[in-house]
Amino acid sequence: MSSADTVNTSNTACPDVLVLGEPLVEVSTTEPFRDGASVRLAFSGDALNAAAAAAAAGAHTALLARVPDDELGDALVAKVTELGIDAGTVIRVPGQHGVYFTHSDPSGRRQFAYARSGSAGSALRPEDVTGAVEGAGVVLSSGITAAVSESAAATVLHAAERARRFVYDPNYRPRLTSAQEAAATLRRIAPLAELVTPSWPDEAWSLLGLSTEATPHDAVAATRALGASAVALTRGSDGVLVGTATGAVDVPAPPPPRVVDQTGAGDVFAGTVAARLALGDDLLGAVRLGTAAASLSVQGRGGTGFLPTLAQSRAAVEEVRV
Repeated sequence: MSSADTVNTSNTACPDVLVLGEPLVEVSTTEPFRDGASVRLAFSGDALNAAAAAAAAGAHTALLARVPDDELGDALVAKVTELGIDAGTVIRVPGQHGVYFTHSDPSGRRQFAYARSGSAGSALRPEDVTGAVEGAGVVLSSGITAAVSESAAATVLHAAERARRFVYDPNYRPRLTSAQEAAATLRRIAPLAELVTPSWPDEAWSLLGLSTEATPHDAVAATRALGASAVALTRGSDGVLVGTATGAVDVPAPPPPRVVDQTGAGDVFAGTVAARLALGDDLLGAVRLGTAAASLSVQGRGGTGFLPTLAQSRAAVEEVRV
């Protein structure tokens, strides 16, 4: 860390969940991209969404990220704190923000455009996390973080090698990396992960070398063959297929009361599951709550537009069981 880097050390207690990644400035619209479209400024990104969900699920959650030391960065850190996330591991540095532009509609058809190359957040490096990951109950990161730069990819691998428990969401984004690179990262990380959370079908087809005739069970088996201890294959409204050494279990998804925006639902799932594992829930219990939280989250606009409480997620799980 250079002398120009500053870390907020107001709360250095070991968190239940430590999330690594890059929070982003989000510019969103409900209209197709065009000149003159009305937009909304917010803060999002998979790491922020997942950390917010973990905090909402009851875990002491910290976000380890590089954030520019400017007025917009101040607002971002304020949002982190507002969401109940510990900002004590946020590193303030000179530089530019990562930004993404998104158009979404209730059906889930989305457009994304990124402006994050060379951003402060993409400069995350292994020495930033040394010491922090070892003390966390569960460390969570994603393929998005691994895709934004070589140093960030090295950081994710460094964390996976040192964490007591590591959860990895492949979160493949073709505009950030190639399928070949994302698959290679998954092969490196899977043997180090307690849980991997790929999505079905497109991500599984792209990263696991499966044919379009493959089944979700094939995807689970292929992920476990890479060395992952457990797999939670997310399938949208079809729920989650959980695979372990003892077999596969189908976890249904509660229907959401309404659908406004599906952005960030996978992040909410991963964050909630990481939180509940850190707090002592068994894998199936954690996945049930994560599935419910993800389903409920689509009621809000943006990745943190609606974060269900733990009580709301538990109630949704019980409704599915009835």
